Amino acid sequence: MLSIASSELIQIFRNRLVLVTSLVMPVAVSAFFIYQHETFTQLGSLGYIAAIVMFTVLAFGLYTTAVTTLASRRQNLFLKRLRSTAASDAGILSGLLLPVTVIAAVQIVAILVVLAVVTTTPADIALLAAGLIATVVMMIGLALATAGVTNSPEHAQVTTLPISLGVIAVASWVGIAGTEELTLLKRLLPGGAATELVSNAWNGGVPLTESLLLLAPTLAWVVVAIALAARIFRWEPRR
Repeated sequence: MLSIASSELIQIFRNRLVLVTSLVMPVAVSAFFIYQHETFTQLGSLGYIAAIVMFTVLAFGLYTTAVTTLASRRQNLFLKRLRSTAASDAGILSGLLLPVTVIAAVQIVAILVVLAVVTTTPADIALLAAGLIATVVMMIGLALATAGVTNSPEHAQVTTLPISLGVIAVASWVGIAGTEELTLLKRLLPGGAATELVSNAWNGGVPLTESLLLLAPTLAWVVVAIALAARIFRWEPRR
């Protein structure tokens, strides 16, 4: 797995398009939110800014890049060749997705640290970390499922749009409007419960047990995404 991850990391830094998508664009957008944090705080809260930054990095830096990577490796038959080795299916996928996952996680932590320095520290760092980890796993699951219906890296520019833009839209909706109305709908949509959890972790004022229950919808999406990926993910191009 580590040898696959090492090779994939080299490929990421050689591919300018992937590098811009996974590194430059999420950081630039996040920097804008932090620079304008006073304006966005009037719309929502610091927790909202933390959530929207998290989903910006995960949608474009992790999810989109992961789908593009898997589609590319399938198209050039790299996935097929890897399956002929001693590596397990789980080891292959883990090796391919580990570099972009680590890069996205480091980006989020660094950006949130900057946000905490220029504003205030989160009320519950452990809860914030739990929300981040659950959301990362959810986005990886959704990437595997989306890769199953993505024929090529170029096709990934289309297939990733609904989820990448959708989770950011949901995060903005929940972060700005709250969950006092349409509570169940907002929490069941991908990213809704995670946004509320991250907001609670940063802003405080919500009982811990109530916030922990918000992990359930996110983890449910993990199960749904992995179940879909198991059915539709392909290791070879369609003939």
